Amino acid sequence: MNKMSTNLQGISFLMLAMFVFSLQDIAIKWIGGDYPVLEIVIVRNLVALPCTLALFHLEGRRGWPTTQRHKLEYVRGLLLFVSFTTYMMGLAAIPLADVGAIRNSAPLLITFLSVVWLGEKVGPRRWLSLFIGFIGVLIIIRPGATTFNIGSVFILLTTLTYALNVMVTRQLRTTDSSATMAYYSTLVYLVAAIVLTPLSIFIGEIPNAHPSIAFLLRAWTMPTLLDVLIMAGLGLIWASGMYLIARAYSLAEASTAAPFEYVALLFSIFWGFAIWGEIPSLATWIGAFLTVGSGLYILYREQKTRTNSYT
Repeated sequence: MNKMSTNLQGISFLMLAMFVFSLQDIAIKWIGGDYPVLEIVIVRNLVALPCTLALFHLEGRRGWPTTQRHKLEYVRGLLLFVSFTTYMMGLAAIPLADVGAIRNSAPLLITFLSVVWLGEKVGPRRWLSLFIGFIGVLIIIRPGATTFNIGSVFILLTTLTYALNVMVTRQLRTTDSSATMAYYSTLVYLVAAIVLTPLSIFIGEIPNAHPSIAFLLRAWTMPTLLDVLIMAGLGLIWASGMYLIARAYSLAEASTAAPFEYVALLFSIFWGFAIWGEIPSLATWIGAFLTVGSGLYILYREQKTRTNSYT
């Protein structure tokens, strides 16, 4: 199978993963005001863990997932724990469109890290595109402005740790299957959530806390049957999404596939408007235009370079 074919397969898996995770955004925003984030993710991962085992066996493997690179798997799991926990905290505070727009800096960070970490070559035009994309992110979060929301910082932290996770995934792909990576990331995520759960007990709820902090420290409550089903459904979404992400970046080169994560913005805008009536601000539209435009330019340069190399 040639590199172009594997890249296209990886891109397909990535776009499907973005849709799957957009369903998680809806569920988290729907029930996030009633339960602490750690309670939600513990229930979710208890369901997700056996699902990853099922995916492992669907790959034609037997027994339990094993790896010779435990440290990398644990690092990847912790990165995902930080990434998705801060992502949920950000979701509790800012509109879906803003979340999607800020998260659009992920492909830019992935491209940057693919140079620093993986040694992929990037020319001056692509560096300029990265800088323009970063300006777009600053326009969206507006640091120092009266409208600045700390939830934006959590989404930026999400983006950084997610990009680092992609780099680790690219390293693990030579030895570990996508289902193996999904299993270990889910296991580490579950353990980390359980270890941090006493935070909500010892610290307790803080009066007038920012929505993101309140989501982390809110007291545990007994969920309704419907909410339990939603949390369990999140487990299915998490397992399948983690598998698709691992599969995508195992097949496709990071700098080639990453720009297609921009489809997540379209899902965020659609769901935010359709369910909550959220209309993106002018700053969000401008910032999204800059980040998406810079990412698409990077993709254009990548494809042009490949075309020239084939001729």
